[in-house]
Amino acid sequence: MRLKVLGLMAALLPLAACNIKSDGGSAGGGTVASTGVTDAMIAQAPEGEWLSYGRDYGEQRFSPLTQVNDGNVGQLGLAWFHDFETARGQESTPLMHDGTLYISTAWSMVKAFDAKTGALKWSYDPEVPRETLVRACCDAVNRGVALYGDKVFVGTLDGRLVALDQKTGKPVWSKVVVPNQQDYTITGAPRVVKGKVLIGSGGAEYKARGYIAAYDVNTGNEVWKFHTVPGNPADGFENKAMENAARTWAGEWWKLGGGGTVWDSITYDPTTNLVLFGTGNAEPWNPAAAGREGDSLYTSSIVAVNADTGEYAWHFQETPEDRWDFDSAQQITLADLMIGGQSRHVVLHAPKNGHVYVLDAKTGQFISATPFVMVNWATGIDPKTGKATVNPAARYEKGAPFVSLPGAVGAHSWQPQSFSPKTGLLYLPVNNAAFPYAAAKDWKATDIGFQTGLDGYVTSMPADAKVQAEAMKATTGTLVAWDPVAKKAAWKVELPSPSNGGILSTAGNLVFQGTAGGDFVAYSADKGKQLWSFPAQSGILAAPMTYAIDGEQYVAVMVGWGGVWDVATGVLAHKAKKQRNISRLVVFKLGGKATLPAAPPMAKMVLDPPPFTGTPEQAKAGGELYGRYCNVCHGDAAVAGGLNPDLRHSAALNAPEAIRSVVIDGALQHNGMVSFKSALKPEDADNIRHYLIKRANEDKELEAR
Repeated sequence: MRLKVLGLMAALLPLAACNIKSDGGSAGGGTVASTGVTDAMIAQAPEGEWLSYGRDYGEQRFSPLTQVNDGNVGQLGLAWFHDFETARGQESTPLMHDGTLYISTAWSMVKAFDAKTGALKWSYDPEVPRETLVRACCDAVNRGVALYGDKVFVGTLDGRLVALDQKTGKPVWSKVVVPNQQDYTITGAPRVVKGKVLIGSGGAEYKARGYIAAYDVNTGNEVWKFHTVPGNPADGFENKAMENAARTWAGEWWKLGGGGTVWDSITYDPTTNLVLFGTGNAEPWNPAAAGREGDSLYTSSIVAVNADTGEYAWHFQETPEDRWDFDSAQQITLADLMIGGQSRHVVLHAPKNGHVYVLDAKTGQFISATPFVMVNWATGIDPKTGKATVNPAARYEKGAPFVSLPGAVGAHSWQPQSFSPKTGLLYLPVNNAAFPYAAAKDWKATDIGFQTGLDGYVTSMPADAKVQAEAMKATTGTLVAWDPVAKKAAWKVELPSPSNGGILSTAGNLVFQGTAGGDFVAYSADKGKQLWSFPAQSGILAAPMTYAIDGEQYVAVMVGWGGVWDVATGVLAHKAKKQRNISRLVVFKLGGKATLPAAPPMAKMVLDPPPFTGTPEQAKAGGELYGRYCNVCHGDAAVAGGLNPDLRHSAALNAPEAIRSVVIDGALQHNGMVSFKSALKPEDADNIRHYLIKRANEDKELEAR
């Protein structure tokens, strides 16, 4: 079965060239800032500053700076760099205000630097417990901070919202803002609007009920909250929006939370006074596992609420019946475009499902949706409503496994897009990567680990050289410059691997992007011609930004390989090249003369497992358990990406008691490997050990051949 599913994947991949009240709280919020960073400054940032995650409220990630341009970018050199103490994925966008650069790193740490010299001004560590990692789907990452007034705001992985003093980094207040610290995490960057800090959470693979909430900037007290999926109908509904949404669900969805988490994209539109946000997948992925039927609102949607009260305004669901993890939590960009001969204020969105959507920003009215990659989960989009028609074969819970294009990592994942009003193009970091889905039989929820209802053993990569080679060959990335008016690509740059970095565009006719292979590259924004590159020594996931001080323009980007592609995709994680994580901030300017230290050599890992002495039944049982509980951190088919330990090389393979002490007793809890005794028995741990030994021997033989 696995060979059949993965063979199909290898064959498919080459083709991919209301007037209602909010949930709670009251209107209003913190005092609007009149000094420091203000709403007016975020709405129209000073030319040389970068004050919010996407630079301004419209989240265009476009800079008007032109000193560095397509004529001189070849002279760009390293101005300064700073190496971090944590070797995890780095996903944050630095912010710059009044000569200070503010960044967050993995484990939700925050640092402030002199933006000109790189001197460290202060550092803050929220001391997130490392065992939090077990409920973080995609590494211990953090995507950035927010600035407002005289404060810096950060969401922590363990679910706190923290306000820091901008000058000293000392905490002003700290609040736990998640419903519980078992199913929820925070990895996204906060946004601040009219004295309120906006943040949601992650957790749609666990037992989370999605929401976005606003908190007073001065106290951290909740002002309003809007849930994205309905709760238990027996408890009553918070508002009409939840009552309407409940009609699109079936089964007892609330027992698993429902998903729909607001884990990344939040955009404020001053023109309409609406907060627009994207929601995550329904939970569990496999609808049959919880008796789920229907569209499952408001999952995999864009939702708009009133910024002052949190009241529902409109929604547009991009992926009805989501069973493929097609989050709509990707960055939402606002733009003014000439469409059909008239100026339209629109939303530009390219979610995981492989389409670029254009919507009216005030009403959510559908304007267009166009695929930017090969799509097989849907057979088309209704030209009037924008609703996708689901391919019957994609409903894998009803029969055979299904290999989807795009896959669960998405045609566009969290890495931010950029829109240039100068070129009129939307720049997208695109993944060309399929994913096989198979429904687990007799699946039941547990208290730990992913709750997706999938069979990760059936769909794991086989130890078959031909299948692996075909899948590797067809799994690529693309930088796409998309014309949202013409509804087609203006140009493309093909890249060896998926999971490349986010995008920055500038008025200097430049587009910057880091790659999974470790290069930081500049292209011409109009034509896509490569003009400059810099070897950063480690993969780049984060989006760059740019700022100016004393007449000099700087370009900055966070470096550090990790995230979901590294931890979960097994052998495909090595498509770009095998490399260690070197987490650092690099900053460039014209004529920069600094140099990086030599990269430490990669240690060669030799497979030398003990002989397989278990039974086929033990290995199969262990593989099924590994597929459910282990592969999200240690890699598909026990092949780690490099961030977390590769268990095929574990010294504990020869020692059943050592495996049990880790898996059952939690001997390595301080390193993030918590006990799984609530879901596994000692004999289960031993079966997983037999599976790992079998896999290590299979791959040793594969390497020898």
